Amino acid sequence: MSAQRPGTMPAMRRPSGLWGLPRPGRGCLPVLRRNFLVWRKTALTTVLGDVMDPMVALLALGYGLGSLLPGIDGVPYVTFLAAGSICMGALYAATFEATYSAFSRLHIQHSWDAMLNTPLSLDDVVFAEILWAAAKSLKSGLAILLVVLALDISRAPTLAWIPLLLVLLGVTFASLALVMSALAKGFDFFMYYFTLGVTPMVFLSGVFFPVAQLPEALVQVARIAPLAPAIELVRPLVLGRLPEHAWMHVLQLAATAAVATWLATALMRRRLLR
Repeated sequence: MSAQRPGTMPAMRRPSGLWGLPRPGRGCLPVLRRNFLVWRKTALTTVLGDVMDPMVALLALGYGLGSLLPGIDGVPYVTFLAAGSICMGALYAATFEATYSAFSRLHIQHSWDAMLNTPLSLDDVVFAEILWAAAKSLKSGLAILLVVLALDISRAPTLAWIPLLLVLLGVTFASLALVMSALAKGFDFFMYYFTLGVTPMVFLSGVFFPVAQLPEALVQVARIAPLAPAIELVRPLVLGRLPEHAWMHVLQLAATAAVATWLATALMRRRLLR
């Protein structure tokens, strides 16, 4: 039997076409287990890195700047900001994991080469990377949610719905970020995504102030970004009520996640199978 070239898949595991629908299987599970075992060795430092930025923003802006503001729509600013901080934490955790960490496993550590020379398919590895980044996103969002509870920023019963939403948010943000990893030639490439994608989303999607305060053209742009429907879903839950038109926001996030997962898989196939 001829030797398998690193970075390619055995012929029997090749998809029918580069742009076909993703077909992951149970092969995702050992990849997830591998990532968990590696993460466990550095869990403390990664937890701090994932949650500190949004947590500092929540505490510093929520209580510092919030003490100077009268509130927004009758809601204390720290409570208004809490929903944005949860979503922002989920965004950053998923994005960093599916860009820098995933790219490192792909090109620096050559973990993908090793896995693709086993019975695992590329679709298994790609989907496992998305799920793993989503798990990191869930962890970050839950950590901030616990801070919200511990500081009595909100104790609304509707907070119980947020962990379910964080799963969807994590998959959405992770799949978008993995598209960038499939296109990247080096780590510097990710600065374009953070500068032109992530940062505008954070500042225009309603994390720090209502989207309605923006010019109408920017409002329309902000609504396209996945962070905006995420906040539209989470903020009412923090305030103790169910979100309006929830199905529309969920559908937008699910559609974004589905398209981005397909695109990330197709681009990885093109990159690794040519």
